[in-house]
Amino acid sequence: MRAAAASAAAVVCLLGAACGESTPDDASSPGTSPAPVIDTGADATPTTLPQPVVTAPAVSTLDGIGLTLTEVAEVDEPVALAARNGYPHLYVAEKGGRVRQVTVTITKDSDGKVTKVTTKAERTPMLDLAGDVSTDSEQGLLGLAFSSNGRRLYVHYTDRNGHTNVDEYEVDDDEVDTSTRRRLLFVEQPFPNHNGGQLAFGPDGFLYIGLGDGGSGGDPLGNAQNLGSLLGKLLRIDPEGRTGDKAYGIPDGNPLRDGTFGAPEVWAFGLRNPWRFSFDRATGDLWIGDVGQDLIEEIDYLPNQPAGAGRAANLGWPEMEGSRPYEGGTAPVNAVPPLFDYDRSAGQCSVIGGYVYRGAAIPTLQGVYVYADYCVGELRGVLRAPDGTVTEQSLGVSVPAGQILTFGEDNDGALYVLSSAGKVYRIDPA
Repeated sequence: MRAAAASAAAVVCLLGAACGESTPDDASSPGTSPAPVIDTGADATPTTLPQPVVTAPAVSTLDGIGLTLTEVAEVDEPVALAARNGYPHLYVAEKGGRVRQVTVTITKDSDGKVTKVTTKAERTPMLDLAGDVSTDSEQGLLGLAFSSNGRRLYVHYTDRNGHTNVDEYEVDDDEVDTSTRRRLLFVEQPFPNHNGGQLAFGPDGFLYIGLGDGGSGGDPLGNAQNLGSLLGKLLRIDPEGRTGDKAYGIPDGNPLRDGTFGAPEVWAFGLRNPWRFSFDRATGDLWIGDVGQDLIEEIDYLPNQPAGAGRAANLGWPEMEGSRPYEGGTAPVNAVPPLFDYDRSAGQCSVIGGYVYRGAAIPTLQGVYVYADYCVGELRGVLRAPDGTVTEQSLGVSVPAGQILTFGEDNDGALYVLSSAGKVYRIDPA
């Protein structure tokens, strides 16, 4: 670990920041042939659902934003948070393999005005995969998401052999029916780091899955630019469909759908470790926080388009680390540069991707992408103006204990931040 303090090393390794960088003797070298340039989607099949529209204008400045953090729950090693359509509760994934419900109770007066909101982390897990999950290095239960109707739960985890699994369960009210467990996706992992972990349903209704480049350091197997590999990619699948013998469907519009030039699941590529990505609920734009190798942390912005945000995008790794060549690399043809990147000169080590704020409680935060760095622990904001101008600065609040591991968003657009100290906080106006 080059950038992180020794006391933070274990959890920094969860994020893949320059961990395990020596290349094993049996690791093959990446191929020298560049990945083919694939159609960026100008004539591709449009997404299947209407495009979202902006419901509130973004602010024009990052100045004058007053925030505070309100603790809503305490759990064990929280690494992901999801909301469920039709339910007010929050659902938290613990690295050790458990999903816990944070019950949210809303009290209203006779006029329907909210007078009190209470939260409680249930002691009994909603789902317990502790016996099936490895937790070494960056492994564990890393992500979760619910279907749009709230009736299915999807989890992203590494099994006892360290390989990636994405499983589906049916959910009835607050109970997971474990007898309905169905493996959607299985991906062998060559090393124990850079597993990615994020799951999210896009504005098109399909499931997006983030996978790192397979680990070690410098992408020794050349996975990120290899379109035949699922590693180092953002994948897009239809859990309710079937294509051939797959447990899921390959949606129309996937750039390699017929499998001729690469894996049909691939949506975007050239990623090192997309620990967290998110869709702007107002615009459908895609934001990715991609953890860097030695020097640079990056935030990628992929605007929505008729064919879908990020379709066929090459983010450049391992030729590029952020906006800089990595070890003499050259930016691939049509590579998408980061919207914003930063070096580690002030003690940073791993970008923690977040969300564009679209809640109602903090008007001064409207349209701001909220993110963090694990080794600094403060909330920061990125604001992209309509003309493409980007401003970035601290939002003036830090987690009071531990380091920031991830963010989450509820059904109303409120944002939450989860710390390594086990705390779940809601971001509120000061």
